[in-house]
Amino acid sequence: MITSQSLSGKVVRFVALGLWLVITLFPLYWIVITAVKPRSDIYAFPVEYWPQSFSLENFITLFRVSNFGTYLTNSIIVSVSAATCVTLISLLSGYVIARFEFKAKGAVLMAFLVTQMIPGFIALGPLYQLMVNLGLVNERSGLTLVYIAMCIPFSTIMLRGFFENVPDALEEAAMIDGCSRIGALFRVLVPVMTPGIVAAFIFNFVSCWNELFLSVTLLTSDANKTVPTALNGFITSYNIDWGSMSAAAVLTIIPTMVMFAFASKYIVQGLTSGAVKG
Repeated sequence: MITSQSLSGKVVRFVALGLWLVITLFPLYWIVITAVKPRSDIYAFPVEYWPQSFSLENFITLFRVSNFGTYLTNSIIVSVSAATCVTLISLLSGYVIARFEFKAKGAVLMAFLVTQMIPGFIALGPLYQLMVNLGLVNERSGLTLVYIAMCIPFSTIMLRGFFENVPDALEEAAMIDGCSRIGALFRVLVPVMTPGIVAAFIFNFVSCWNELFLSVTLLTSDANKTVPTALNGFITSYNIDWGSMSAAAVLTIIPTMVMFAFASKYIVQGLTSGAVKG
């Protein structure tokens, strides 16, 4: 009886997880299939869930009609620059918050947490006015600065947690051997914390890569637009270019997939075990 109940429970869980997997993956499957369908078959009725023929027409049209290559380049420049700066700044700020005690420490952490509770688009008006006064509207550097300010709080909190899991004895031993505090940070702690730093960088990169509201507000010319802004442009008042938009979405997903595939090699658990004896 127990065996029968456990078997039925496994079957129910397997079926439920299978259905959830299908529901989760179907939108991605449909985007890919739409991207490789001939444009004449996209609006065919009845709907074809597997096309009779495959075509790269949507990808060719995407690069021929629009400046999608420019949009990809802009997104890569902005996202990599912002993610790198945020990770470096958060590495230092997370270290200070984790290792030092000062009067405003609680207030700083509370301020970081509060910024994550408030939707960013609420401040679009004042932010746009500020960027106009600074002459940074329609500039990739202006969008990069906004992304840096937007991502620092969460990234700092994340890296602070990693620092707190690293024993103080590691850097103390390095400082006894003659390292400065900065030297101990970059020569001893950073190698140990590589998985955490990579995770923070990827989080920052993906956040900047997928962000839409700020890029639509601050960038207006085609020469500076990023990929999310370009995808939004395929939706007009009277029509949606499903073929080009699906092809663009497929190309947009690739960098994040590569990032997560790269990060999967890093295992946080056990990195510091055995580093300190006694």
